[in-house]
Amino acid sequence: MQSTAKFWQNWQEFRSAQQEIILPAGQVAHTQVSIRYIDIGVDIHGTILLMHGIPTWGFIYHEVIPLLVKSGYRVIAPDFLGHGWSDRRDCFDRSFQDQAKMIVALLSAINIKSVHVVGHDTGGAVALILAIEHQQYVRHLIISNAVCYDRFDDDMLDFGHPLRWKARPLKDLVDTLELSLAMGVSNKNRLTPEFRQGIIAPWASEEGKLSLLRNASALNANQTMALVDRHGKITAKTMILWGMDDPWQKSEDGQQLAQEIPGAIFKGIYGASHWLQQDSPAEFTEALLDFFHP
Repeated sequence: MQSTAKFWQNWQEFRSAQQEIILPAGQVAHTQVSIRYIDIGVDIHGTILLMHGIPTWGFIYHEVIPLLVKSGYRVIAPDFLGHGWSDRRDCFDRSFQDQAKMIVALLSAINIKSVHVVGHDTGGAVALILAIEHQQYVRHLIISNAVCYDRFDDDMLDFGHPLRWKARPLKDLVDTLELSLAMGVSNKNRLTPEFRQGIIAPWASEEGKLSLLRNASALNANQTMALVDRHGKITAKTMILWGMDDPWQKSEDGQQLAQEIPGAIFKGIYGASHWLQQDSPAEFTEALLDFFHP
């Protein structure tokens, strides 16, 4: 674990700060898989697990992580299977259940017994699985602008049709991602070139493009709807944290989820959209810190 709070100026430095671990065959997939992740900070108040969604990677938290570390937390921010700079080969599943299996294997491998869990977008679905099926790992739970019922982004679902997308030029995919990033930010001054380039970087190659298509093809509302009747079994203290301007994951879903999880609270961040870690990083971080350590 890195104990010094040395942070990054761009996505290349963020990527260089990631560590890599090889999870053996049989733990997550039939073959070994490589996982890239940030592990930084000292556990004074606890360890926070930050999980991204699609089409992002750990870099979505690049402004949040330093604030959490300075507040006395160790932070783990992995790239999911097939996402970012983790294993992108065409030989494993990318379902939410398999991502949760990967997270459990990663935490076990680096000897972490429990974490404050933060899940955004599809990472929110993975966080719900952890809170339902692996409760021993979850100290607190934060679900943020997550896929939690059957509301999925049409652009991402469209990417999940390989026959439609494999033959299209890489530029078409990048252009679509650029539009998606712009739609998910309320404060347009936060739509910086560094943010756009950083989020798109893993997909801006033929290998990355194919991996994103595979990730999108794994999106399936059956995976989230299979959790709904177990939301009431979540025991972790829970906050539903929502960027209220989100054009895709509507706040009604978050409010419904808060009603279904015992004792959960709903907190809206107004003037922020889907990519709220970039849109309003200080308010996002403050909400986390107030919840974990009031």
